[in-house]
Amino acid sequence: MCKEIVSSPESSGKITFPISLKQPGPRDPTIQCFIKRDKSNSTYYLYLCLSSALTVENGKFLLSAKRNRRSTCTEYIISMNADNISRSNSGYIGKVRSNFLGTKFIIYDSQPPHGAVAPPVRLGSSRRFSRKVSPKVPMGSYNIAQIAYELNVLGTRGPRRMQCVMNSIPMSALEPGGTTIPDHPNLIPPSFEDSFRSISFSKRFDNSSEFGSSRFLDMTDQSISTNEPQNGQKNMPLILKNKQPRWHEQLQCWCLNFKGRVTVASVKNFQLIAAIPPQVAVDPPQPPQTTQALPPSSHDKVILQFGKVGKDIFTMDYRYPLSAFQAFAICLSSFDTKLACE
Repeated sequence: MCKEIVSSPESSGKITFPISLKQPGPRDPTIQCFIKRDKSNSTYYLYLCLSSALTVENGKFLLSAKRNRRSTCTEYIISMNADNISRSNSGYIGKVRSNFLGTKFIIYDSQPPHGAVAPPVRLGSSRRFSRKVSPKVPMGSYNIAQIAYELNVLGTRGPRRMQCVMNSIPMSALEPGGTTIPDHPNLIPPSFEDSFRSISFSKRFDNSSEFGSSRFLDMTDQSISTNEPQNGQKNMPLILKNKQPRWHEQLQCWCLNFKGRVTVASVKNFQLIAAIPPQVAVDPPQPPQTTQALPPSSHDKVILQFGKVGKDIFTMDYRYPLSAFQAFAICLSSFDTKLACE
């Protein structure tokens, strides 16, 4: 009954029920949010903008995250509970885990996306006999996205360069009438191990002028690659890359047009757009109308933008095909300290 009365964010442009946090945003316009950082306890709070004043009183709480530093990685626990942010709480919905250098991140969802097969329960897991976990919808760590930042020691290569591989979203989602539900069952990686050793770096995108550096690690898993020509680009995951800023001669700095939503310069600021697969974009035998898998306007459109507006206040604007949870998780990766990217 609720599904018939309340529309999804894609059609209504509004966040209504908690399930909306994991549903794709509207195709136009963007959903405007802001993130409040609390350095004292390493927590982050996502609010929906209800007015132009970016304060807690003028926002609707959506999600929270807490950073936990470990000897070999950093982990962000994401919850719908603002007070108790932990994996044992019923509000836990996912996490973000980084490598030691803070250059690679994996986004994990607590629930299987699009009916994926549940991972086997580990021996000795504290969740094995938990009464809070429904046997029909098992809690776990489902790899839904991977983020990589290009190595940039001492900032010699300019601003940060990042790439996101959305394992649970097909590239065909940006096509007219496309959906975020993948047609290919192998689009979502079958490996759910909490380790970066399972990540392979394919050479499928090495010919790209934007990401041709051998030091920039492609996060595409081999399990999603296919040799079937009839599938083409349809079964490939959506690749997002940050929009490259331009050098402003008068200001002597790198600039991006955030349309007034970002007011403070920061290395954390970014805009994400869809990346064009190089094997399609640079293939000369193809006729002009098929040299790109998607219309140019679909790639030029900013899907997610994040930027600083105050000491501990950041704006986050996202649209289809990302959800609020996915957008928040990507922004959390920008907060992490990157020893080899600054």
